[in-house]
Amino acid sequence: MEIQEVHNHLKKHGLRPLPHKVTIMKNLLERYDHPTIEQIYNDLLPDMPTLSKTTVYNTLKLFCDKKAAVALSIDERNVRYDAQTHVHAHFRCKKCNVIYDVPLEEKDIPPCSNCMDFRLEDTQVYFMGTCKNCK
Repeated sequence: MEIQEVHNHLKKHGLRPLPHKVTIMKNLLERYDHPTIEQIYNDLLPDMPTLSKTTVYNTLKLFCDKKAAVALSIDERNVRYDAQTHVHAHFRCKKCNVIYDVPLEEKDIPPCSNCMDFRLEDTQVYFMGTCKNCK
């Protein structure tokens, strides 16, 4: 992925493209394995020896607050992150713990317009079971 694409993605979400933000977002945009903070930190540490887990955590939290990324709670042990913010669902294999993106259209999500005067801000759809590789 080109650095300019990462800059554009950050700016689109109202984020300044500071070096640590660019590096963390580039890592997140280039992967589809829904990484944990630990995985991102370990990936980046060799090239950024001054990077801390706290910086990764705070940066990912900011990305989520600005809707540039999504935090997934599909894994009971770890929060996972996804830079793909378009409408889609996730499937977690209970055997290998791999998380897959599942196509989903907004029209397939049940409406919540009348549910007790709530203001809906986020919807996440999760499926769990056994993937084709573990069957």
